[in-house]
Amino acid sequence: APAWLRRLCGHLLSERLLRPGGVQAVVRGVLEGTDGEWGALGGAGAEAAALDWRKCDAVGKILAACPQQCLSLEDYYRQVCPQILDLLHIQDKVAARQFQRVATTTLLTMAREQPQLAERHLLQPLLAPLRRCSQAAELALEDLTPGAVLVPEAELGSCVEDMLKVYVVGNDSSSLLLGSLQSVLGVVFSLYSFAKQNVSYLRSPCQDILLWFLEKAEREQSLAVLEGLARLSSHVPTLHPQCQLRVGSEGGAAIVVEETISDEDEALYQKISLEQCHVESLVELLSHCQKSGLAGDFFIHCLKELTQVAVEDEVAPNPAVEPGGSLLELEQYQARQGRKLLVLQLVAALCEGVSDTVFTDIVQVQEFVAAVLHRACVRPAQGPGAVPEAQTLAMAMGLVAAVLGGAVQLQSSDFVVLKRLVPLLEELSRTYPEPLTQELASDLRIAICTHGACSPGTVGAAADGVLGRKAGTGAQSPAGVPGRAPSPTSLQHGHGGPGAHRDRSEEQSTCREPSASAAPCAHSLAPAGLQELLVSAYDPQPPSRAAALRSLASLVTQRDPEALGLQEKLLQVFLENVQHEDAFVYLSAIQGIALLSSDYPERILPVLLAQYERPAQGTEDTVAAVTRMKLGEVLMRVTRALGDMVFQHREPLIRAFLRGARDPDSALRASSLSNLGELCQHLGFQLGSIIQEVTCCVTAMARTDPEAEVRRAAVHVVVLLLRGLSEKVTEVLQDVLRDLYRLLKHVVTAERDAAAVLHAQLALEELDTAVRRALFPPQTLEKKIVVLP
Repeated sequence: APAWLRRLCGHLLSERLLRPGGVQAVVRGVLEGTDGEWGALGGAGAEAAALDWRKCDAVGKILAACPQQCLSLEDYYRQVCPQILDLLHIQDKVAARQFQRVATTTLLTMAREQPQLAERHLLQPLLAPLRRCSQAAELALEDLTPGAVLVPEAELGSCVEDMLKVYVVGNDSSSLLLGSLQSVLGVVFSLYSFAKQNVSYLRSPCQDILLWFLEKAEREQSLAVLEGLARLSSHVPTLHPQCQLRVGSEGGAAIVVEETISDEDEALYQKISLEQCHVESLVELLSHCQKSGLAGDFFIHCLKELTQVAVEDEVAPNPAVEPGGSLLELEQYQARQGRKLLVLQLVAALCEGVSDTVFTDIVQVQEFVAAVLHRACVRPAQGPGAVPEAQTLAMAMGLVAAVLGGAVQLQSSDFVVLKRLVPLLEELSRTYPEPLTQELASDLRIAICTHGACSPGTVGAAADGVLGRKAGTGAQSPAGVPGRAPSPTSLQHGHGGPGAHRDRSEEQSTCREPSASAAPCAHSLAPAGLQELLVSAYDPQPPSRAAALRSLASLVTQRDPEALGLQEKLLQVFLENVQHEDAFVYLSAIQGIALLSSDYPERILPVLLAQYERPAQGTEDTVAAVTRMKLGEVLMRVTRALGDMVFQHREPLIRAFLRGARDPDSALRASSLSNLGELCQHLGFQLGSIIQEVTCCVTAMARTDPEAEVRRAAVHVVVLLLRGLSEKVTEVLQDVLRDLYRLLKHVVTAERDAAAVLHAQLALEELDTAVRRALFPPQTLEKKIVVLP
């Protein structure tokens, strides 16, 4: 076209652009002209234009350039920017792709060319709904009534979707965009945690926004943001403390002014639940960041923070104990204690949620070991009684020994990284009070300095303990992280020669566990590897004992012929460890018994039922009740494993649980009723005539038991029974259906416990559905063809 025509067209387009609605009109006109004919928005022409991103980017760059006839750049941005944001809200699906591409390109171009104006006229209005309720915002909450809506559901959902289009889809990691997004990440994380608890479409976009920032930002910035999201620092403004999220009617959420809770216990419970939910959400978020190494770096950061908090806690005085402490000192002490508890909660959640593949390279392993060694070097100097956990230290040193022992193929650059541990190992070899740990630290230092050329015996023994090369020393986890920590005493067992064997025998003979003295003699006929596992099952250290029990259970799963030949001895070992107070130990024992019973129910179930009905003599009532509840868990695991085959053992199982329901201990009564309900749910229509006994027991407990938890469990039995029978309720329960109905109505009208009433209402709903299904079966249309004679 001639130059004069181009200038005239450009002048006319610029004039139209500055009018209300001009941006959308210009975009439509330009795209229509480049595509030939606009036609219907859902036509093939619009689809082709949406796929041709170059056209949309060209239009976006035109919009970002200020026309010559505009008086000032500030005025142009003030008039055009709101219209650009409106392009993100086009409802038509096909046309929306074009307009969103144009809007995103225009916004990113403006952010690069004029960052200050773009932030003022584009990013701040885009993020305004979230900034309005941020902790950094100054809210005049005294003018707002409790429950008043600050950000409506539609506005909040639109804001999150716009952020997803601009930041994640636009994918421009400039400092301006990252900085603006960081200012509202705390509110986005609160919304993500809230959506994770409820059914909301906002969970996925919030997760994508958070993961995009953590991936694009520098590692130090990402760690600082994670620390802020964990409430360990103020790098990230969080949701205002007087604001709360509420479920929306359209599957979204709204932000309202928090209502005052008069009950202090309820307020404390909600606060603790919210903090727990935030920690769980943070761990789930980090589970998506393991490949990049961010989860491992944050885990190491938390370990270092834990060491720092512990040292500060020991140095700082306790104003609650010392007289003359001021109120400010008391508040500072409480803040330190709260921070310490939060760090401990984070470390525990990270260990449970992302520990399998948390470390991605040798650098992170070195930093993890350095954090543990630093704590071991610092805390003994603070005074007696401050010795760090020997198991954690042994695990870290065993991990280094395993790396040096060939678990990882090391290069020369890896030894450069490992040499950072040499000063800590040298200090540990001089200051740590345990001689064996001092020796291992010295040997590890020698092995690292010589690049593994000189590897003393203790290093090999520690590596064997971590990798599980010797039977009974632990199992290797899927990612290579040790499943148990080799204790300092177990390192001595790795030395060859008769002296080491004699020391081991003496240690076993002097074990203080009740049945450990008889264990070597009882298992003398077992093969050597299995005998070590059986002896380790009585180790005084809970990690060693639990690891041995897990290994024995693994042998049962693999149907090892040597282990299967010692079923009775294995059962005895598992039953004795069920009485252990450590949860890791008795849960491992429960798993072993369940595996044995599911394979050989005819032999094992009678023994378990006898132990469940008759507790061991000479034990306290509380201990006996706890042991019987653990055995009840074993029986239920066996029931689930047997499936339909549990019918053969129906009567002894129900008889045992009915007897447990009459026990003086209320917790055991509730546990027995819960087990009875699950068993009835599994049996279903196979209950038979024994349903009369179950109904009488449940009715008596629900009406007369003084403990609310027992009455609750009794009503829950009815719920499980109705769910298990499903469509066969009216057939199987025809003789007792009226009694159960009267019982449930009695609980709903006369019961004081709210949970029991809720269970009864659920049971009535199940019963109502089943009866309606029987009285009014669904009508089905059938087509029949009759051949006439």
